[in-house]
Amino acid sequence: MKRLPTYFRSLDATTSGDLKKSDSDIAAPGLPVFRTPKKLGYYFPAEFAPHSATWLSWPHKEASWPGKINSIYPYYARFIKAVSEGEQVNINVNDEVMQAFAIRCLEDASVDLSKIQFFIHPTNDAWCRDHGPAFLINPNAENKKVIVDWGYNAWGNKYPPFDLDDEIPTLIGNAYNIPVFHPGIVMEGGSVEFNGAGTLLTSTACLLNQNRNPHLNQQQIEDYLRHFYGVEQILWVSEGIVGDDTDGHIDDTVRFVNADTVLTVVEENKADENYALLQTNLKELKQMRLLNGKPLNIIELPMPDAVVYDDQRLPASYANFYIANAAVVVPTYRCSQDDKALQIIQNCFPSRKVVGIDSTDLIWGLGSFHCLSQQEPAV
Repeated sequence: MKRLPTYFRSLDATTSGDLKKSDSDIAAPGLPVFRTPKKLGYYFPAEFAPHSATWLSWPHKEASWPGKINSIYPYYARFIKAVSEGEQVNINVNDEVMQAFAIRCLEDASVDLSKIQFFIHPTNDAWCRDHGPAFLINPNAENKKVIVDWGYNAWGNKYPPFDLDDEIPTLIGNAYNIPVFHPGIVMEGGSVEFNGAGTLLTSTACLLNQNRNPHLNQQQIEDYLRHFYGVEQILWVSEGIVGDDTDGHIDDTVRFVNADTVLTVVEENKADENYALLQTNLKELKQMRLLNGKPLNIIELPMPDAVVYDDQRLPASYANFYIANAAVVVPTYRCSQDDKALQIIQNCFPSRKVVGIDSTDLIWGLGSFHCLSQQEPAV
């Protein structure tokens, strides 16, 4: 568990071991109670809200793309190019050698390097959605932006080592000289989805998995989500998709495209092993109500054909798109559903350009563009 830095303790810290729900103070066993981001007026904006930047961690772990890592860089650079046309892109690199290699890849893709900023922040892997900073904002606060640094254990200790990744949010907080909160429990950015109006969507398959926070029950996890993301309501679906080593991240299944509308993937082939799982999610979504009492506006998104490599079913999904300021970058998979999925997503984002980029090689790493990126909101 991380040592609590001075700027963290200075945020109205007290000394008690009790969970005080009434005033939004919270503590894990053995940690001091302190004023939480929600109590201080901070919240996590929706991804479709304006960004000041996108954060990435340059891919370098060959074991994440065994036999294919060199093939992913052109597609990764195209992703950066699309995002950088509307916002700055900040990239964590291990050292100057890695930075020089990244620059060569970006130059090959004709990326405007004036939109790119590198940070020497060593990482174990590339999945910045999960190990990167969770930025919260409060336009009325002295510090208009803060970071929540959740614990990170590589999806239930599946891929050690992950100690460098676990430090990334605090390193970024230090670079920005802004407060960093450490809740003291494991949480991943790909496991949560936000509408920007008080609602958080997640899955029981992931957040209630015993390999994350076995000492917490569902209500306790909901308390952490409310206090450290600044939300009012937690909605749960049950399932993830086959091949997802994260145990069911929501960013492969259900995504908010505005405050009351979700895109959710469905499998049309009843013989496919994803069919029943995604029908369960769809049924649950239809029963949900938002804070205003209204049902969700649900738009169905097809699944691609099964992507299999080395006898392994990969977690290919069109829902793993990334919403940038000027574009929505969508993974495609060289199949007939690509065009249909792109058109459905384009209809949801009429003011943004929808860009499809081949993710057939990237998905061998068991994630795509959303998994690789983390937005920094504008404030």
